[in-house]
Amino acid sequence: MKSSKQHLYEGMYVIDATIGDQARTQAVERIKSEITKQGGEILKVHDWGRKRLAYEINGRKDGYYFIIYFQVNPASINELWREYHLDTTILRFITLQVDEVKEQISFKQIGER
Repeated sequence: MKSSKQHLYEGMYVIDATIGDQARTQAVERIKSEITKQGGEILKVHDWGRKRLAYEINGRKDGYYFIIYFQVNPASINELWREYHLDTTILRFITLQVDEVKEQISFKQIGER
């Protein structure tokens, strides 16, 4: 029996930087649409912009980073991942269960304490 309780998740998505602005917007909309199609709710989207990748992915050196906070039934995560793998504009993604939505995201520079 499936649980109907939704959990809070943070998804980070790296979108191919070689596609145009409209295609990138459509890629993010497909991600959001897939979440809502699974009965989820989008809570917050952070657009981190274009960043240099730590290593090449499929010959790409740059990617656009997006962090999306959403609620969805845990049973839907595998279906979301399957859809993400089919989307060639998504270079990498990670989904983590979290306790709260971050209103602002910032990182310390390496060496800061």
